[in-house]
Amino acid sequence: MAAMSEKLTENDVRKVAKLSRLKLTDDQVAFYTDQLAHVLGYIDKLSELDVDNVEPMAHPTDMTNKLRPDEPTAGMPVDAALANAPASDPPFFKVPKVLGEGSGA
Repeated sequence: MAAMSEKLTENDVRKVAKLSRLKLTDDQVAFYTDQLAHVLGYIDKLSELDVDNVEPMAHPTDMTNKLRPDEPTAGMPVDAALANAPASDPPFFKVPKVLGEGSGA
């Protein structure tokens, strides 16, 4: 894909669409090329900022995780865990099949 300082092309958008498994019409490609170029332009503006004296942070607010001690506790009884399940076959939850035949998983 083009670097931010280079002009974004329709081929770049087609490549991103293919990687994202999106099928776009030619009109959509043209539209999103312009839209994505604007987004990347805003991101490129961040390179203009002087952040030499800015300390990196993981979160914008000062917060601390409140963690309990890592000690074993009794688990939830199976009946309670299955109480709100739409379908179950105790002691298991029933879920729809998500993999087809020959999926390799």
